[in-house]
Amino acid sequence: MTLTQRTSNILRRALAALHPCVYGELSSAGGAAQEIADALEREVALLMPGADAATIAKKFVGRLEHVRRIVETDIEAAYEGDPAATSRMEVVMAYPGLYAVTVHRLAHELHVLGVPVMPRIMSEIAHSKTGIDIHPGAKIGERFFIDHGTGVVIGETTVIGRNVKLYQGVTLGALSFAKDPETGALVKGVKRHPDVEDNVVIYAGATILGGATVIGHDSVIGGNVWLKQSVPPNSTVYNRSPEPEIRTT
Repeated sequence: MTLTQRTSNILRRALAALHPCVYGELSSAGGAAQEIADALEREVALLMPGADAATIAKKFVGRLEHVRRIVETDIEAAYEGDPAATSRMEVVMAYPGLYAVTVHRLAHELHVLGVPVMPRIMSEIAHSKTGIDIHPGAKIGERFFIDHGTGVVIGETTVIGRNVKLYQGVTLGALSFAKDPETGALVKGVKRHPDVEDNVVIYAGATILGGATVIGHDSVIGGNVWLKQSVPPNSTVYNRSPEPEIRTT
C-alpha cells in the first residue's frame, strides 16, 4: 500500500475510536487504540528516522479522548445551529462540515507532534470528500460549525476561537507571500492568516486575509465581504450594494 492508503486506514481507525457506531466496521472498539498506535508507530519510524516513534504514537492515542470531547462540542454546535438538523446522529453521519472538522482535529494532533506529511494527507482526504480545505496547522476552538461547507478554505496559521460558525465559500487566507531578498525563496514559518475571536459568524463567500487581521469577538461578517483589516468586537460588516430590482408582469 502507498503512504496515502496507509494514512487513510489510520484515519479511519481514529474515526472509529471517536464514533464507533459510524466507522467501527474496521475493528472492535477495544482494539482500535492499539491498532492505531501500532500502525502509526510504523509510519513515524519511516518518516522520522531517529525519532521515538513509539512515544509519538502513544501520545497521539492518548489525545483521542481529548479530541472526542472537543468533537462532541462541534456536534452540539451543529445541532443547535442548524434548524434542519433532526438529530445529533444525523450531524455525525451526514454533515460534511462535521466530518472535515473531525478529521482536522485528528490531523492537528499529528501536526503538533511534528509528524510530517501524514497530517496533510488527512486534510486532503477530507478536502476531496467535502470540498472543505483546512490546513492541519490551523488552531480551532470548541463548538466550531461549518454549515454546508463547500469551498471553505482555512489557512495554516489561522486561529479560530470558541463558538464560531462559517458558511460555504468562506476563505481565511493570506494576503501575500514574503520572499527572501537574497534567494527569492518564500519565507516560511510566519503568521499569514487571520485570527477569528469567539462567537463570530461569517456568512457565505466572505474572504478575510492577512496575518495581522483580527475579527473581534461577537461580530458578524456578511456574505461576500472582502476584508484585509481588523474588525473590532461586536461589529457587523456587510457590503453596501444596490437593492435588487423586482419586476412583475
